[in-house]
Amino acid sequence: MRNLFLVLVAGATTATGPAPVPTPHGTATPTAPAPAITTTLAVAVPNAALPRFAAALAQMPSITGGDGWNGVTGTEAWQQLAKATPDTRQLARWNFAKGLIASERGAEALGVLEVMRLGDKDLALVTPYQLARGAALTLLGRDAEAVESLSAPELASNPEACAWRMRALAHSGDAASAVGEINCARVAINARAPKDRVPFMIVAAGAAIDVGQPQPAMQWLGLFSDQNPEANVLRGRALLAQKDLANARLRFERAALSGSPEVKAAARLGTIEVGIDGHSTNPADAIKQLDALRFGWRGGPVERRALTIEYGLAKDAKDLRAELKSGATLLRYFRLGAQAGPMLAELQQSLTAVLAPDSGVPLPEAAGLYWDYRELAPSGGDGDVLANRLADRLEAAGLYARAAELLTYQLNQRAQDVAQGPLSVHVASLQILAGRPDLALTALQTTEQPSYSDQMRWDRKRMEAVALHRLGKDDAATAALDGVPDGAAVRAEIHWRTQDWGNFVTESEASLPAAKGALAAPQQAAVLRYAVALAMLSREDKLRALHARYAGAFKGLPTASAFDMLTASLDKIDPAKLDAAIAAIPEASPAGAIGDLLDAGG
Repeated sequence: MRNLFLVLVAGATTATGPAPVPTPHGTATPTAPAPAITTTLAVAVPNAALPRFAAALAQMPSITGGDGWNGVTGTEAWQQLAKATPDTRQLARWNFAKGLIASERGAEALGVLEVMRLGDKDLALVTPYQLARGAALTLLGRDAEAVESLSAPELASNPEACAWRMRALAHSGDAASAVGEINCARVAINARAPKDRVPFMIVAAGAAIDVGQPQPAMQWLGLFSDQNPEANVLRGRALLAQKDLANARLRFERAALSGSPEVKAAARLGTIEVGIDGHSTNPADAIKQLDALRFGWRGGPVERRALTIEYGLAKDAKDLRAELKSGATLLRYFRLGAQAGPMLAELQQSLTAVLAPDSGVPLPEAAGLYWDYRELAPSGGDGDVLANRLADRLEAAGLYARAAELLTYQLNQRAQDVAQGPLSVHVASLQILAGRPDLALTALQTTEQPSYSDQMRWDRKRMEAVALHRLGKDDAATAALDGVPDGAAVRAEIHWRTQDWGNFVTESEASLPAAKGALAAPQQAAVLRYAVALAMLSREDKLRALHARYAGAFKGLPTASAFDMLTASLDKIDPAKLDAAIAAIPEASPAGAIGDLLDAGG
């Protein structure tokens, strides 16, 4: 690696040169370009009559160095475009695009190249066009697209393509691959004027530091002014890697005085790293400092390094919340390459540990962590088991809304096809228990499909009827139960609660229990309710028949006196004891769990 960098800078000892002109934010950039839309519109002359240009471009000499971007910009470019004929217009555009790339005006260059491609789609197959498009995309920070455009077989050993690939890979965080391009890129970089080498040398030095090669990076950085803030940040990082903490801190402090906002953020990060490595900052305080840094600076290599450091600190400190937060952010917003798989496995293990009943994490907090980082849950059955166990704990604790929210995510994002059937019923029941029958209906309606079995369709219809009843739509609720086995029992429950005595008697009469044998609590409730309804309807004849039918079965039961009271002649009913008799009716619903849900959430 040492020899590699010495070869790259050979003959370039005078590369210090004049510093690039700073912008108001302190970053090196050429004179501000005209808006990209102006350029695009100016060259977007109708292409219908233009001759094909792909073959002519393919026959031109390959661009293998910075001098290949010898195009034109400004007034000269506009004059050439204005004078161009249909036969020369694509060539004028090509010269314009090359000039824009040389000026590092990536957005405008990409616009011109796209206009060219619209006139001749075969241009996308031509190596010089692919190289120019990759360079423009690199300037825009669209790294993955840039690498793809620069990865044609013909560009694999092209020094200029290697140089731009190195920039894109380094910016994307793939330092190892970026360093792998340096040997190929060195000819193209060394052949540039000193000021034009700057962006390539900066990213190469940063990539070398990232892969643990600070010494050659320091030699390269020696070509920059001692006051250059961006170079000072990299010098600080190289010194930090060499454990020279005092000089590293000094470089970071100098960079923070005059650098761009990004450079200042990088310098601040370096100062935090010095505190961590020097053990003057404890892990908890370091994590707080990193969070504060990220609050003021988002994106790019700076945030990625900050999150990577925070993730390592959190793991060492067994701070599961900080570990999940930093790791999830890295996976969500950054391309981690080969690191992604192991990191995801670690985070899934941490999330599983948080959700374990013996984790010590309070249940509401555990549920909040799962919801915040639910995309980290294992895929397939393991992830479903994890979510279902947490939902069961929430339901057992009476946190029905939280359980419903969790399983609604499972229902909409993970469950497929017929698996949505039983899960939709569970979600609907939780929403009803939480007092949200409207959301229960939504869960059922959005998962409707013809492939459900009859049993599943009936279960969903029963839950739909409960939700409609809770919304005060009893006619719709009873209609939903048409054709559902035991639908009469559920309709009877609805009529009981609305005191529709006539319909209650009609729906429940056929389902009265047998008179022989012991009567369980739900069966006792069915008979006693039927007696109340008959009394309300003044059906004394049926009351006498009911008494004769069930007197033996109620004998010895705690509800026997209530049965005798409710089935006595109407003129013998003691109003003072009637309320007590009705109160003695068992609460167990004859319709089972569905009957219990009819009162839920009220």
